[in-house]
Amino acid sequence: MASITRRVVVVGLGIFGSNIVKELYANGFDVIAVDKDKEAVHRLKDFATKAIVADGTDNEVMDHIGIQEDDVVIISFGEDLAASTLITLHLKKMKVKSIIVKAPNEEHKLILEKVGATDVIIPEKEVASKVAKSLISPSVLDCLPLSEGYMIFEIAPPNSFLGKSIGELELRSRHHIEVIAVKDVLTDQVHMVPAANFVLKDGEILVVIAKEKDIQKIK
Repeated sequence: MASITRRVVVVGLGIFGSNIVKELYANGFDVIAVDKDKEAVHRLKDFATKAIVADGTDNEVMDHIGIQEDDVVIISFGEDLAASTLITLHLKKMKVKSIIVKAPNEEHKLILEKVGATDVIIPEKEVASKVAKSLISPSVLDCLPLSEGYMIFEIAPPNSFLGKSIGELELRSRHHIEVIAVKDVLTDQVHMVPAANFVLKDGEILVVIAKEKDIQKIK
């Protein structure tokens, strides 16, 4: 993975930033971790390609790191809107194509998008949404928003689906649900775009494209 993945620079090593660094590094990414807190940097020195004690809002520091246009930069300054805005503006001037910023609320998100952030994450809101969805539709294991109300869902098929083929279930014609893959949770084998005669068995999950209201009908 590391050989085909752009470098990721994470600025701000609080709980959110630290977890991002560890997760990416564990999956083979080239990760540079930056924070002005020496203790925070020390804690991550074994979980990043390089851990640097520096002030991420200092333009000279960012230039010294040698950030390239194709690098992914993740900014995690909590509620410090001024710091997030300053570094986002500088990265935009450096023509960095992917600037992901953590924000505490929608107001901060709007400002950060205006100054050049390509993606703004509100972790608390996204976690709350996932928890709510898990209660509304217990069969939904994960979801990813697309557009126009559509999402990609991973769902555990109800028992009534087991032993039936994709064609027999008539998910597309009856429920407007498009099956794009079936994943075996025991072997991690993935069957992309399964044929109509593919029969579902216990231990498999469906990866589908649908609207949430249609998924709720089959929970």
